[in-house]
Amino acid sequence: MNRINQTFHSLKASNRTALIPFITAGDPSIESTLPTMHALANAGADVIELGVPFSDPMADGPVIQRSSERALAKGMSLKKVLAVVAEFRTTNSTTPVVLMGYANPIEAMQRDHFVNAAADAGVDGVLVVDYPPEEADDFAAMLGKRNLAPIFLLAPTSSGERIAAVGRLARGYVYYVSLRGVTGAGHLDTVEVAEKVKAIKAIVPVPVGVGFGIRDGETARRVGETADAVVIGSAIVQGMFDAREKSSGSEATFAGDWLSKVRAALDR
Repeated sequence: MNRINQTFHSLKASNRTALIPFITAGDPSIESTLPTMHALANAGADVIELGVPFSDPMADGPVIQRSSERALAKGMSLKKVLAVVAEFRTTNSTTPVVLMGYANPIEAMQRDHFVNAAADAGVDGVLVVDYPPEEADDFAAMLGKRNLAPIFLLAPTSSGERIAAVGRLARGYVYYVSLRGVTGAGHLDTVEVAEKVKAIKAIVPVPVGVGFGIRDGETARRVGETADAVVIGSAIVQGMFDAREKSSGSEATFAGDWLSKVRAALDR
C-alpha cells in the first residue's frame, strides 16, 4: 500500500484531518529544505507537498512565484529535488512526500525517467498542474506501475464531468482549490467549501484535500470539519522567507513552530 493511503487510512480510523504543508524546494535556501521537511514532519505534517520550482508557475500567486524564482536563482532543479527526497528517506520512512509542479521539468527529464527516479527517491505522489485528466491516462499508468499516486486539482468551476474524469484516475487524494484565482488569493468562504467538498465526495472515491486561502489554525479547523485534509502553502512559504531574512537558519524552526499550532487547532 502507498504511504499516502496508509496515512489517510490511519487518520480516518482516529477521526483526524490530514495536515499537508507545502514548501518550495530550494527556498529560502537549498540547504534549508531538508531540515524544514523534518521540522514539518515532527510538527505533525501528515503529508509534505514539495514544490518543484518552475520559471512560469501560472497557477501560483506572488508568494509562490517569488519562491520559485529564488529557488531557481540558487540552482535548484528537479534532479536536486529528488536528491533531497532521497536524503529525507534515510531517516524518515513514513511521512508521504508529494511533488507538486509543472510539466516542463518532467518532460525535459522524460516522463519515464522521471517516474522511475521519483519512485527510487521515495516520492509517494505527483501533482502536475498542467496535466489535465483528459490527457493524463498514460502518465497516470506510468505512476501506478511504480506505486506512485497521480494527484489532480479540482476547482470551484469544475463540472461534474471533470470531477468524474479526475475520480477515474486519481489516487491518494484530490486537491480542491477552494478559491477562484491563484495561490494565496482572496477570502475563504468555508460554507461554500463544505458544500463543494460534499459534492466532490459523492463522485470521487479518494480523500479530498482543500487548499488556497487557509492562513491560520482557525481557518484550517473550520475547513477540516468537512475536508479530509487541509493544505497550507503561501503562509508557510512567506513566513519562512521572513524568518530567513531575520536570521539564517531560523526558517525550519519557524515552519515547525507555525505548523504545530495549526496541528493543535485541527486536533481540537
